[in-house]
Amino acid sequence: MARRRRGLPVNGVLLLDKPQGASSNHALQRARRLFQAQKAGHTGTLDPMATGLLPVCFGEATKFSSWLLDADKVYRARVELGVATDSGDAEGEVTVRCAVPELSTVALEQVLECFIGEIEQVPPMYSALKHQGRKLYELAREGKTVARAARRVTVYDARLLGFDGTAFELEVRVSKGTYIRTLAEDIGKAIGCGAHISQLRRLQVGPFSAHGMLTPEALEALPDQQARENVLLPVDILVADVPRLNVDTRAARSLRYGQSANVDTDNLVPDEVARLYCDEAFMGLGVVSAVGEIAPRRLLSTADEASLT
Repeated sequence: MARRRRGLPVNGVLLLDKPQGASSNHALQRARRLFQAQKAGHTGTLDPMATGLLPVCFGEATKFSSWLLDADKVYRARVELGVATDSGDAEGEVTVRCAVPELSTVALEQVLECFIGEIEQVPPMYSALKHQGRKLYELAREGKTVARAARRVTVYDARLLGFDGTAFELEVRVSKGTYIRTLAEDIGKAIGCGAHISQLRRLQVGPFSAHGMLTPEALEALPDQQARENVLLPVDILVADVPRLNVDTRAARSLRYGQSANVDTDNLVPDEVARLYCDEAFMGLGVVSAVGEIAPRRLLSTADEASLT
């Protein structure tokens, strides 16, 4: 007999404001307990010292969380010059101290311009990337360093918010896989004095912005379970950029049985993914298998359809 999953069948997306000092998993589990949810997952980690937007997926939303892994992100950071650490942030051990050269705001902006566009980054040792099955940060904590291949990432924009001569605040929009700690270190090297991140806040992940974020304390202050579920975004918001396709009940039935269905695929082409709706209810994702034919790609559980409109 299959074991029943404990908790409530909560479905939707929570825009959580992760507090400083908590790991992304700790913040996730705290939110899961508050919602008494059967299943939960997040869409990309934040360092413990970082705060800000951590989209949390509950229930059926976890099926589509991978669509945010490639999303662009926006961060606000405070970068301290003249001090480098082994982790690239304020929680690491100091490795270098040196004088900060005299630098005007205009000169700093010129340095930042050199990092806009496609650049190469060497991932930090204090990261969750793996080497021979072990996470790099585990090796780093043991005092070990291994070679890491440089990766190409994109900095779309880097806007200077303030500069006091020894530290500056920066807002950046970057592609997936970009390490802001490494970006700060590389900027420090370009200036000639080293640097590290002292504050980091994520403001945007793909279509989600800081507007509407809730702290764990704000969630705890809500009066009941219904009030908490009312703050969740619908499941299909995770795939809002995917073309929409409406299907009739006959096609919907075939798709739920794992079969292809004949539908009007409009302007879609073979192998293109589409959001599927039947009577305005989100069904999941399908893929065009041929002109006029759609096959199931990832569908919601039929038992939950009524609650996932």
